[in-house]
Amino acid sequence: MKITVATVKPFAPMAVKLIRNLTKDVGYEFELLEKYANNSELIEAAKNTDALIVRSDKITREVIEASERLKIIVRAGAGYDNVDLEAASEKGIVVMNTPGQNANAVAELAIGMMVFLARGFFNGKPGTELKERKLGIHAYGNVGKNIAKIAKGFGMKVYAFDPFVKKEYIEKDDVKVIDSIEKLYAKCQYISLNIPANAKTVNSIDYNLLSKMPKDAVLVNTARKEIINEPDILKMMEIRPDFKYLSDLAPNCKEKFEEKFKGRFFFSPKKMGAQTIEANINAGIGAANQIVNFFENNDKTFQVN
Repeated sequence: MKITVATVKPFAPMAVKLIRNLTKDVGYEFELLEKYANNSELIEAAKNTDALIVRSDKITREVIEASERLKIIVRAGAGYDNVDLEAASEKGIVVMNTPGQNANAVAELAIGMMVFLARGFFNGKPGTELKERKLGIHAYGNVGKNIAKIAKGFGMKVYAFDPFVKKEYIEKDDVKVIDSIEKLYAKCQYISLNIPANAKTVNSIDYNLLSKMPKDAVLVNTARKEIINEPDILKMMEIRPDFKYLSDLAPNCKEKFEEKFKGRFFFSPKKMGAQTIEANINAGIGAANQIVNFFENNDKTFQVN
């Protein structure tokens, strides 16, 4: 068996070393493709391997159809919208993600951005505190759970909405469950977005929802930029001068923010949620272990297609 790590945005060196060692320990072949310049290199790598570990790399139909031996693709991270699931399923290729491995890194970034904004981007002037502020967590998965834990340490009042998670599971973390998305947004000054990008969620964060937020509202997005309705968030910024937006990835309308709304937003220069050494190692090793368990034990626990 051959495992290939193909990443434009490389793993941390320690993560690569550990994946390589794990692969060789079970007698598999290992290949590394980092910082590739064009898609043809990715296609060639996919063509001649049994398993592929990727990060945010676009695994398109073209890549999948060119593969001859490929049996499994693991996206090292929670989101997997960069993989063409339909094309993979048509070829009988299993696609997995590694849920939870990056969760703490993303949660720390979300809270860090809130602190950064509350303290005026550290401009030397008086800011505000997070203590006693109401935080609404939109989707209580691994990231949401970690955000709640950290936020409670800051003394924030934490609420959550997630129709797919049992109320008892959320309440045991001393988080108050809100029974509708509209009520969550109406109640909380801070909203943390942790939903995936799919057919139901793309463009779902719109003016109708955002306009329900109270004065001095802050939207924090460490999920995907596609879930934001960009014309609507621009409208919200125009109509509500108290509204602020923090995002782990700049929207397509970034230039309009820079032109009109300075001091009311922050966008990471590139997606930073999983960009810690610890998250790199956790996700990379998790992906490699899942591949070995798949081949050795037919374990498909984290299959997403």
